[in-house]
Amino acid sequence: MTPDQQQTIRDSIDRRHRAQTEFLAELVKVPSDNPPGDCVAHAERAAELLEGMGFAVERHAVPEATVKANGMISATNLVIRRKFGPGPVVALNAHGDVVPPGEGWSTDPYGAEVRDGVMYGRGVAVSKSDFATYAFALKALEESGLPLGGTVELHLTYDEEAGGLIGPGWLLEQGISKPDFAISAGFSYNVVVAHNGCLHLEVRVEGRSAHAARPDTGVDALRAANRLLTALYALNDDFGSISSEVEGIDHPTLVVGLINGGINTNVVPDVVTLRIDRRMIPEENPEQVEADMRAFIETTCAETPGIRVAIRRILLARPLTPLPGHEKLAALIQRHAREIIGEEIPANGVPLYTDARLYSAAGIPTVLYGAGPRSLLDANGHRADEKLVLEDLRKATQVIALTLADLLAA
Repeated sequence: MTPDQQQTIRDSIDRRHRAQTEFLAELVKVPSDNPPGDCVAHAERAAELLEGMGFAVERHAVPEATVKANGMISATNLVIRRKFGPGPVVALNAHGDVVPPGEGWSTDPYGAEVRDGVMYGRGVAVSKSDFATYAFALKALEESGLPLGGTVELHLTYDEEAGGLIGPGWLLEQGISKPDFAISAGFSYNVVVAHNGCLHLEVRVEGRSAHAARPDTGVDALRAANRLLTALYALNDDFGSISSEVEGIDHPTLVVGLINGGINTNVVPDVVTLRIDRRMIPEENPEQVEADMRAFIETTCAETPGIRVAIRRILLARPLTPLPGHEKLAALIQRHAREIIGEEIPANGVPLYTDARLYSAAGIPTVLYGAGPRSLLDANGHRADEKLVLEDLRKATQVIALTLADLLAA
């Protein structure tokens, strides 16, 4: 591209920045919390807004049985395809489902309030912002008049918070899309080329109830669960000695995020369930991690006489590892981001997991990039007062548009 052609694209995005901000606000105002995962209303509102921009929107409703098996209520994936001519297919993926807002907000989490150039609201950074980033980048390409070849697809999905299998995973599995490259929502302006994997296990510790006046006649499931908890936290401490070679990723981690159990205050608990989140670094083998975790839990619980344990996998998300071809995406994004943001933009790993792994697992070179600050923490992602600097939204849109223009240069 010539400098004048680049400026044409940037000017188009600048002219539409107010409309882009209003578009994002409308997305934030429609709740799409997951859980419970009843997201069809948000998908319909997003489709209406996108159709108002002149896009043809495909609505791909996931079958009800598949949605329920995924622990959700409703999900409709949106796909937009813009073919400029023969050439590569580039998928841009962002998710519209969000974690529930929780406590501690200084503003309405669905209000999309703007203060001093910053928008606040649940999902404004993770990742409704990139519905806006990708849609307005594509619009700028359409208006540019540049000779382009290839296709841009927007994959706007609704189950990232539940694992992504009925979002991008389902689109790829059903053959609805077969992209050559993918860019996924990144929540920060560094380029992410690798990320952790994640294993979620539900552990059911079973004992035998008894009257609290005669605890010796029962088998205390909570006491056994407490022993297991102590062992799990000690295991997590040991993970600090395992280091990843990927910049931006430190070591494996383990968190017990949910505990439930007991009958009443005066009854020896008969059942306690735990939900475990085990993050794995890119160098780890997911199947081996799961096998080791199961063996560790079973061995620990066997130390308490009369205790039975049942383990159920909730999620196994593989790490994102770089594929040949990803370096082309990363280099283009870094070059344009350096020019627009005015500083060197790193390409590194992050310790979370995302839908990007599903494209990579299908053999598609994938990186993450989108609207956001230096890190997810700066955006208060998954926390109260989630926020996005609107100038960062504008800059990210320009970076994506210019990157696409280079990828599709005829």
